[in-house]
Amino acid sequence: MHAKLIWKENLQFAAEADGHAVLMDAKPPVGQGKAQTPKQLLLAALCGCTAMDVAALMRKHRQDMKRFEVTAEATTREGVHPAVFTAIDIAFRIEGAVDPALAAEAARLSQTRFCAISAMLSQAVPIRYEVFVNDVSVGRGQAQFAPDS
Repeated sequence: MHAKLIWKENLQFAAEADGHAVLMDAKPPVGQGKAQTPKQLLLAALCGCTAMDVAALMRKHRQDMKRFEVTAEATTREGVHPAVFTAIDIAFRIEGAVDPALAAEAARLSQTRFCAISAMLSQAVPIRYEVFVNDVSVGRGQAQFAPDS
């Protein structure tokens, strides 16, 4: 795996890997706020990793998802630098003709076996998750990976 960072202007950078680029910037007054911050991109990577797991598992079980959204909310240490994450909460929101038990199991598998980003981050910060199907909570848990994961 390889990635590089290229300075664009001020505190704006482009992260490049395999021919794809993602911009990042700092919030004002330090940066211009023209792109996501590195911490926001880390949360986006967590959402993307676990969403891909869940979507693949739901497709494998032929579940008819009409809408699927994953959000992550991180709390940070206040008044101390670096302002690291102290907890992360993930919400999986699925709409459609979906078996709630399968949706909850897909999220559990992602957060205990498959999501590499969650496996790495959960070593440093607790990650809790909740699954909603058609706006009803159908499961919740915490990311827990075996030591050899």
